[in-house]
Amino acid sequence: MDVNVEQQAGALPPRQSQKAATRQRVLDAARELFDTRGYQAATIREIARHAGVSVGSVFTTFASKGEILSEVMTARLDSLYAEIDRVMPHVRGSTADRLRTLFAIHFEFEARQVRLFLSHIAAAYDFTLSPDARPYGRTPRLQAIIREVVEQGVADGEVCADVDLQEVIDLLMAAYAWTYRLVVTRNADAKTMIAAMDRQIGLIAKGFASRA
Repeated sequence: MDVNVEQQAGALPPRQSQKAATRQRVLDAARELFDTRGYQAATIREIARHAGVSVGSVFTTFASKGEILSEVMTARLDSLYAEIDRVMPHVRGSTADRLRTLFAIHFEFEARQVRLFLSHIAAAYDFTLSPDARPYGRTPRLQAIIREVVEQGVADGEVCADVDLQEVIDLLMAAYAWTYRLVVTRNADAKTMIAAMDRQIGLIAKGFASRA
């Protein structure tokens, strides 16, 4: 079979195939190192060594360590958002209860590789990240889901009609990220973090509750 026939059959040219394989090795190595060493300790040099490629090959494929982490998390979070899209339309109860369910799903999911998620949070404070990087905080899908829940609360008359939606989103995302300190300080599991977040959501909900 000649090269043209192979390409028509869907096979990648050898050069593209090699680049794709390198890319995947880098992502696999980075995922493991972010989960075991943390964001700061997992250097590009170490990622390259772990992947069995040169440092130059890493930079040919990715612009920065932040971009690598973004791709690792994007691929991982796809399954989380698929689960949320399946569950949330069937969740009933108050706005606070729906938010509690939303974040409980997140905690249960992230507890499977909690140190990887801590790396995701840590990258949010890396001032050298490019605008294209997607650390925690630059996650539009999570913000959109929270917005949908709170907007439904407004429509139901349960949440103040003049509430600053972005401020509520920011408060909830800050509380969620801060709750992960319990992993570091107390080796907390998902159940413990869910209980802490439930209480914080209750406090935030009192602030946005309708006065009618």
